[in-house]
Amino acid sequence: MHFEILVEDQSGKTMLDILVPKIINQPHTFEVKAYKGVGHIPKNLRSSTDARKRLLLDQLPRLLGGYGKTFAGYPLDYPAAVIVVCDLDDKCLKAFRQELFAILNACDPKPETWFCIAIEEGEAWLLGDILAIKEAYPNARDNVLRSYENDSICGTWELLADAVFSGGASGLKDRGWQVVGREKSVWAEKITPHMNVDNNASPSFRYFREKVRGLAQAAP
Repeated sequence: MHFEILVEDQSGKTMLDILVPKIINQPHTFEVKAYKGVGHIPKNLRSSTDARKRLLLDQLPRLLGGYGKTFAGYPLDYPAAVIVVCDLDDKCLKAFRQELFAILNACDPKPETWFCIAIEEGEAWLLGDILAIKEAYPNARDNVLRSYENDSICGTWELLADAVFSGGASGLKDRGWQVVGREKSVWAEKITPHMNVDNNASPSFRYFREKVRGLAQAAP
């Protein structure tokens, strides 16, 4: 089976490029495609945003419609699926999923698609494996890591920054958002290789893992 995995930023791609091979093996294939931000679901499901801006939700109706047509031509013995991975941030999970499924249901034909929402942010999946964080950052602040409740709405990336970055989240923010984005990719690059995908405390990561494995195991 082939997996097209759409993520909202480069740090998500860095993380999943390392994690997905730990979840599925050959002969399955995958490609993680990073966008330059999450954006917003367009009104009437018709994007008015320039596609070159590469905002995931803005382009999602067009993307899923295209995948539906493309996947319809795939051979039955080698199906494909789309996995959309994005952060919940401060949105209502139930309402957000309803909006995402409205996009999918408007497609004809519909591609095999699953929506996997990181709660609250992608760094929740890193924080689901404290041992991996400690392997990558032996001096990480234990009191900060112990204070974290998995998949809680707490300012997730800021908490990870407070644990591993000199100066914490406030010091990182002072350097500007471009630096924040680069540092998030550094965390993913350093922590993810140490992660045990079968022993992660994040419920939203476990949902992603089980959906990908389930699709792979059900493939012809």
